[in-house]
Amino acid sequence: MTRKLSKFYDQWPLHSAVAVAAVCALLMFLSGCAIGPDYNRPAVVSPDNFRSATGPATTNSVANLPWWGIYKDLTLNQLIQTAFTNNYDVRIAVTRIEQARQAAAQTRSQFFPTVGYNAAASKGKNEAFGSASPRNGLSADTALTTLNMAWELDLWGRIRRLNESARAQYLASEEARNGVALSLVASVAQAYFELLELDLALDIARRTTMSFGDSYNLFNRKLVGGAASKLDTSRAEAAMATAAAAIPDAERQIAIKENEICILLGRPPGPIRRTAKLLDQMMPPNVPAGLPSTLLERRPDIRQAEQNLRAANAQIGVTMAEFLPKIGLTALAGKISPDLSTMAMSGGAASTWSVAANASGPIFQGGRLIAQYRQAKAAWDEARLTYEQTALNALSEVANALIAREKLEAVRQHQARSVRAYQEAVSISMKRYVAGKASYFEVLDAQEQLFPAENSLAQTQLNQLLVIVQLYKALGGGWQQEIQPDVHK
Repeated sequence: MTRKLSKFYDQWPLHSAVAVAAVCALLMFLSGCAIGPDYNRPAVVSPDNFRSATGPATTNSVANLPWWGIYKDLTLNQLIQTAFTNNYDVRIAVTRIEQARQAAAQTRSQFFPTVGYNAAASKGKNEAFGSASPRNGLSADTALTTLNMAWELDLWGRIRRLNESARAQYLASEEARNGVALSLVASVAQAYFELLELDLALDIARRTTMSFGDSYNLFNRKLVGGAASKLDTSRAEAAMATAAAAIPDAERQIAIKENEICILLGRPPGPIRRTAKLLDQMMPPNVPAGLPSTLLERRPDIRQAEQNLRAANAQIGVTMAEFLPKIGLTALAGKISPDLSTMAMSGGAASTWSVAANASGPIFQGGRLIAQYRQAKAAWDEARLTYEQTALNALSEVANALIAREKLEAVRQHQARSVRAYQEAVSISMKRYVAGKASYFEVLDAQEQLFPAENSLAQTQLNQLLVIVQLYKALGGGWQQEIQPDVHK
């Protein structure tokens, strides 16, 4: 009997390894499903078509076009390309992606066992590794080296839920970066068109100042000839000065807008070289919006909100697993020697090893675990509502852009008609004044009406361009393709 026991103990490491492997296989089989709710995308009420859409819903959408297919201006395309490379918001978003990726890698590492080492050596009298131990009053050397391993068995799926949450947060950071790219395209295009509108406003101010100057010179000649009064020239001079004051103000706004674009490009404030005019800008005549349901798949902010919801959903499983015991395996192997000099000698050191399983779990936590679970549930509710709200806002933004595009065209037509009428009135009033059939007031009144009418028409023409920018952004277009094949084509 003693011989059998001795043989069994001699083979104990082999028996232990087989037993541990069998237990691990069984636990891995049993842990096929993780505790907690599996993620399901919440249902979002989506209409069959966008409100204010001019035609039936189709799968074709302007958002499927790359940004260089929407904006045909070569200078604008170069600005957008530069912004993608140098914009600080994009670069900051990239660093956040890397942070989230490494955080996910740290969480994923919990799937694997941790392996470490330990070594100790000491020399003393009546002690062993720092603890008092009588040794007949003799001094002695002691040494110990071990290799340690610990592994938590993910029986309930706690680690898997943690990994699911971390991965979702990583994907959410990528979608956040895509959202930055989407906003960047729209911001550069909007600022560029606003800059061109300011150029047009400056040109209108200069032309208006010259027109009032011509009237002033005409009135002044008549004043010198005694055919007009000082009132005529004073009114003309005041109108000319008012129009002239708009010139430096427009120049101020142009410099500020150029600086704004430079910041978007990630470079110091400076001028923006351009040759295009606002009225030269061409936009697609047809801008189909596509299907409302595709917004859920295309818009980065909706995709980010969904990943945040997925992460919150996984956290519920993590808190549920905290109620259950944590089961782990530990192993130790090493050598111990009463003399440091004999550690390398097989006969002078004794081998040591152990394999153990452990379990720990809560009994009373004062309500902490329940509060954590309820907090995770509330966080999930918040993420779900945020997701639904984001989707609803997206539908609203598209509908607003569609109705704005339709109505702005009618506004432009009426304003263009008004400008033509005022231009004709200025011409007629000037001829009537020269012929002595009208007073100075008639001339100045027609000119003063033309100036704001031209500015209003320019603003509407700008708004028509901006509404395409807003619609393209609202539909989620512009972030999928960042690199233009050749900006010089």
